[in-house]
This record gives sequence, structure tokens and C-alpha cells, in this order.
Amino acid sequence: MALADPESGISNCNEFSPFPEIVELNVGGQVYVTRHTTLVAVPDSLLWTMFSKKTPKELARDNKGRFFLDRDGFLFRYILDYLRDLNLVLPDYFPERSRLQREADFFLLRELSKRLLHPKMSKDDSISEEICHSDTDDGAPQCSAMDTLRMDTLRMDTLRTVSAVGGSPRSPSLDSRKAGYITIGYRGSYTIGRDIQTDAKFRRVARITVCGKTSLAKEVFGDTLNESRDPDRPPERYTSRYYLKFNFLEQAFDKLTEVGFHMVACSSTGTCAYTSNDPNEDKIWTSYTEYVFCRE
Repeated sequence: MALADPESGISNCNEFSPFPEIVELNVGGQVYVTRHTTLVAVPDSLLWTMFSKKTPKELARDNKGRFFLDRDGFLFRYILDYLRDLNLVLPDYFPERSRLQREADFFLLRELSKRLLHPKMSKDDSISEEICHSDTDDGAPQCSAMDTLRMDTLRMDTLRTVSAVGGSPRSPSLDSRKAGYITIGYRGSYTIGRDIQTDAKFRRVARITVCGKTSLAKEVFGDTLNESRDPDRPPERYTSRYYLKFNFLEQAFDKLTEVGFHMVACSSTGTCAYTSNDPNEDKIWTSYTEYVFCRE
């Protein structure tokens, strides 16, 4: 998806800026390197104010001297892409639109925020201009015959999804969801004490991993998915490096069930160990378990 080019912004920074030509940023733990002219590309934006109206001493820095911004480090890449040429290309499947729009609001990128808030979709899944343009005489929207045909076709397709039993139309979004597999894995442990009834320490889950197609993982888990170990994975590629920001297996299962996945397989391995060489000490059981979910 692509955002249409807004009017070009002109940097007002003077030739003798106290900032270096190449600027290093630490945004929420993610490091970015860019030109100073890129940061001040949109007049009156927050970055323009920071890097043209202030001095380096006035801005926060991390322990390595990089300028620090306490914002979403993953989404900042799209902010920076937009500032480079005022044109933003998003992945075909991008579930973070509302969060990116919030970041655009924070950085005072009004044109970007407006286009993210009211996207106009074209047949190639790009954000484009209005399909129906207003007539200059009376302000009434005028659509071409082809646009009308497309809308009529969409209505007919919706009617065709009416179920024979209930008679109510199914949501087109349910029919267009992609099929695929997601594997949930976790390494856990629990302790059985000498007195099983009183000393048992129940399941402890250190981290829940997610394996599967990137677009499916983002669709299911949204902002609860930690992508820090594989942040640039394209939507249609597979990854085994994502994990969840929570450690409740049932919460992960609920999210998968809500979007139509069901469990098709499960496997587990386990070992037993002692905390010391004394056989009277508590036994600690550790295991690795994987659950395979499918949506057809």
C-alpha cells in the first residue's frame, strides 16, 4: 500500500546548524542513522522543531550520545521513510495502521496522519485519491460508470454470502482471511515437593514463541507480538523468532480461537532434575511443548 505524495515540505534550517549532517537516533531502543535534512523535511513537525529550533544540548541522549526518543522504535522506520521523500509504502498486510496514525499525530505530521485516518483504497491496495470526485458546481459526488459497476458487484458478492440456514450475510472479511498454520511453543517448569499436596509449584512459562507466516502472526497477536528479534521480516515470509509479550498460554489460545484457528497437533518433551545432589530435595520438571494451530 502506498501513500500518495503530499506537497513537498521545505526545510528552514540554516546552513550553520549546530547538528551534524549525519544524525544517530535511539528510538525506543532501536537505532537509526539518517541525515539532518531528513529530520527537518516537514516544517512545524515535532522533529523539525527539535532539530532546527533547539540545540543538541537541549535534547535527551542515551549513554552512547545518540539522540533519544521514547517512542515505538519499530513504527519509527515508517515515519523516517515518509520524511525521506514524503511518500510512504506500507506492506500489503499492515495491522498497525491505527498505531502508526497515533505516531504521526505525536510527531505532528498532519498530512500523514490525515491519510492514515482516511485511506482511499484502489484496486492495487494502495492508498490513493478519492475514487469519486466532487463536482465543482454543486459539490455533489460524481462517480464514473465503472465505479458504479464496482459498487454494484460488491453488493452482489455480499448478498451471495447469505447463509442458507440463518439467512444473515457473512462478513466478507471472514471469507477473505488467509489460511495457514501457526505454531505456539513454550519452555516451562514446575516443582513437585516432598509433600505433593502442599509444596507443588505449578507451571511456570518463561516465554511463548510464535512460528509461522509473518502476516498471520501479526493478524492474530497484533501489538502483543514482540518482533524485536526479526523486525524486518516481509509479510509473506516465515519466521520462528517472534514471541509474545505475555506468558499466559490460555490468552494465546483465546486470540487464535477468536480469528478462526483450531488446534491440530501437540507435542512435548520433559526432563526431571534436582536442585541439589540430595535426592530428598524438590524435583524440578522442565519441558518444551509445541501446539500447532490451523485455519482452513
